[in-house]
Amino acid sequence: MPDSRLTLESATMLNRFRFFRERGWTEIAAADYADIWQRCGGSVATHPAFVERLSGLADIPARYLGWRRDDAFVAAIPVWGRHLALSKAALKTRGKKAIFDLGDAEVILPVVAGGERIPLRHAGRYLAARHQADFAGLKRQREKLSLLKTVEAFSSKFRYNQRRQLRLFMEAGGGIRPVSEFSPSELAAIYIDLFQRRWKFPAPGAATMAEVFALLHDWMRGSVLMLRGEPVAVQVLYRVESAQWVSVEYINGGIDTQAQDYSPGSVLISVNIEAAQQDAAALGKALRYSFGRTGPGYKNLWCLPEPVFKT
Repeated sequence: MPDSRLTLESATMLNRFRFFRERGWTEIAAADYADIWQRCGGSVATHPAFVERLSGLADIPARYLGWRRDDAFVAAIPVWGRHLALSKAALKTRGKKAIFDLGDAEVILPVVAGGERIPLRHAGRYLAARHQADFAGLKRQREKLSLLKTVEAFSSKFRYNQRRQLRLFMEAGGGIRPVSEFSPSELAAIYIDLFQRRWKFPAPGAATMAEVFALLHDWMRGSVLMLRGEPVAVQVLYRVESAQWVSVEYINGGIDTQAQDYSPGSVLISVNIEAAQQDAAALGKALRYSFGRTGPGYKNLWCLPEPVFKT
C-alpha cells in the first residue's frame, strides 16, 4: 500500500513547481485562448483547434494560461503540464510519441508585441525568432528552421525551370488534384504508401494517420500529383490564418521513386507554394511557410534558415 504521507508530499512539491511556472499567469478558458490567438496571431502548432483536437486524441488535457496587462490579456499559452501543448517531449514522456506527427513545427504564441518581456517557464522548442522581444527565458537552439523565401528572391531562371518541369510532367500524362477531393482515409493511404516508397520506412504516426487527417482535414492544403491515373507525390500541409498572416506548415511528403524522371517532388513543391502565395496575396496578408528543420538538399533551394529558440 502506498505511503499516504509520501503521496501528499509529492503532490505538494508538484503544486509548488506549478505555482512557480505559472506565477503571473492566469488560467483562462479555451474560448478565451482562441480569441487571443485570432487577435494576436499564431502558428499551426498553437492553433486552438489543433491544440484541442490533438490533445483529445492523445488524451492529454490542455490548459490555457493568459498574461494580463492593464486589465486586458496580451498573451496566452496552451500547456500540457510543464510543457507547451503538442510538445514532442511531453508525448515521449507519456509513451505517445507516434500518435501524431507535426514534424518540427514553428511555434508562434499569441502575444501583443511591444510590451515587456513576459516570463515563459514552460518547456518548448522551435519558438519563432520574433519571440525574443516578447518572452524572457528563451535560449537559442542549435537547429534552425527553413522558411520559404519571398517571391522576389527566386531568379527568373529558377522560375522558368519550375514551369518547364511542370509542363513536362503534364505532357507525360500527369495531373493535379487538390487534397480536398480525397477523404481523410484515402489521403492517409496515399501518404503512407508514398512515404514508404520514398524513405523505405513507415510514416511516423501511420497507425492513427486516418484519424488525425479526419480531425484536421479542414486545415489541410496542397495537391496530389497523379501520373497516368496513379498518385505519385503528396505532401502533408497544414494552413491556418490569423489576423496578420497565413501560416503554412509542411510536415513531410511521399514520392513514387519510379516516377523520378518527371521530378514529381520538385513539381509538387512548386505547385503548393504558388497556391499558398496566391492565397496570402489575395487576403493581403504575409505568408509564413515553414519546411521544418533545416538540412542539406532541396530545402536550400526554396528556403532561408531562420533561428529558433527553446525554453
